[in-house]
Amino acid sequence: MTEPRSGRATGKVRAARFTDLSALGELSRLCQGDGADTRSLGLPVSGPPIGVFSLFRLPLGAFRPHDLMFVYEDERRLAGLIRVERESSRDEWTIVELDAVGAATAGDVRFRLVQQLLREGAKRGAARFHVACADADGNVELFMQAGFARYGDEAVLFRPASQGLPGPMTDAEAAAACIRPATQLDALALARLYAAATPPPVQRLEALRLPDWERQGSQWRVPRSSLAPILRFADVEGFVMEARDGGRDGTQLDGFVQVGVAKEDQPHYLKVLGRPGADCSPLVRYGLGVIAARTQRGTDHRQVHGVISPVRTYEAPIDRRLEEAGFASIATVTLLMKETLVRVAEPALVPAGVR
Repeated sequence: MTEPRSGRATGKVRAARFTDLSALGELSRLCQGDGADTRSLGLPVSGPPIGVFSLFRLPLGAFRPHDLMFVYEDERRLAGLIRVERESSRDEWTIVELDAVGAATAGDVRFRLVQQLLREGAKRGAARFHVACADADGNVELFMQAGFARYGDEAVLFRPASQGLPGPMTDAEAAAACIRPATQLDALALARLYAAATPPPVQRLEALRLPDWERQGSQWRVPRSSLAPILRFADVEGFVMEARDGGRDGTQLDGFVQVGVAKEDQPHYLKVLGRPGADCSPLVRYGLGVIAARTQRGTDHRQVHGVISPVRTYEAPIDRRLEEAGFASIATVTLLMKETLVRVAEPALVPAGVR
């Protein structure tokens, strides 16, 4: 199946300029409103119940030097945009917004924007392209037509601020649950935990390395999720839960939680990774307590933002543990990726004299 395109767009694709800011803001607002004549990635991140701030939409002034945006211009009017965040440490690009207006030509506009981005990536040596989108309005078909592979689905769960946050765990409670802050020395243990919790085909596609697990702070993008862009505007911390059995199967950790405490008008972020069979309830409770501790200083406005958490379908029963803590599913998004590198199997070395 291909992206429905009932008309041919006659404009041109070009790089965005600062003078486009006002028009881009209006275009993005229209497309996030789910109008009948608009198309977007369909991510559940704008409007109620989360708020007016879009997790995947940033002002142009917030761009980093290596971020890119292209627009589609037709008769001096902007009719489409595509925005990508670039991870310089891994040469990976993540499409975080793809919008178009015009009932007859929106499909063709979006296709041309994606093709322009892929050409630009080929020039700049991009190794992989990532995107998360709703399986609606031809989104998945569009990217698969452009050579992307669908490799998973992710549930987005949200915990409203009206429920309040549990108090932070005491040091004694955290020690009893074997929970402590993650350090760079945990990189190997985190890689083994990821391997135990992630199907081999997904591991091969994401191709995470030990240096990726060693990075700490706001630049930490692993484990990857559809909501990773919000970490740019968050104070990011990681915590691990050590295995009580001492890691008899080679996995020294039962779980890992990544906590992003929002600095802007957006929800806080919680990502839990657990070893199959391990109870991650203490990690969820601990993560919520960390958010409470970081936002209970005086009259911190961030207390009213709620918490959002992504869970992949193969990571069950983590979603049940989150629901027990007050989260509810608000949407399911599809994860797609396109590789630009060709994988070549290296020939094995054979000892001399062996035929």
